[in-house]
Amino acid sequence: MDVVIYARYSSHNQTECSIDGQLEECRRYAERNNYNIVGEYIDRAKSGTKDDREQFLLMLEDAKKDLFQGVLVYQLDRFARNRYDSAIHKKQLKDRGIRVLSARECITDDASGILLESLLEGIAEYYSVELSQKVKRGMKINAENCYYNGGTVPLGFTLKEFQWLNLMDLL
Repeated sequence: MDVVIYARYSSHNQTECSIDGQLEECRRYAERNNYNIVGEYIDRAKSGTKDDREQFLLMLEDAKKDLFQGVLVYQLDRFARNRYDSAIHKKQLKDRGIRVLSARECITDDASGILLESLLEGIAEYYSVELSQKVKRGMKINAENCYYNGGTVPLGFTLKEFQWLNLMDLL
């Protein structure tokens, strides 16, 4: 079966190592399963909560050309962190005979696979929403305590006048 790899990381804080690790695992999975990799689509610093990712959309367009029969991802949350977008795009691919395959999650083609896949998609969306809530809470606490949240320094202030508090300490 001809497959393409789709890899993604979400944040500017992440590095190319994230992509390298995803590609390596996907390549090993493809080799173990005798899949032929015919392309790679990679989005950098793009959230999976939205589907307006350049390479993701290009992959969906290329799918219409019947160039491959599978999309291989490291984990399903690389494909999407929004279960509705995931369902819509997987249905479009499925209608063309294209499967979405996870290198790290053993999802079968039977009834239990349907349940597991929907559970994993729900967990991915939950994780994203919960993390967003925690970060916003941390930024609010920073602002209330006059700590620097990052970004452009307000007019009339210098960076020395701000205190820095790591958001992760508040989570």
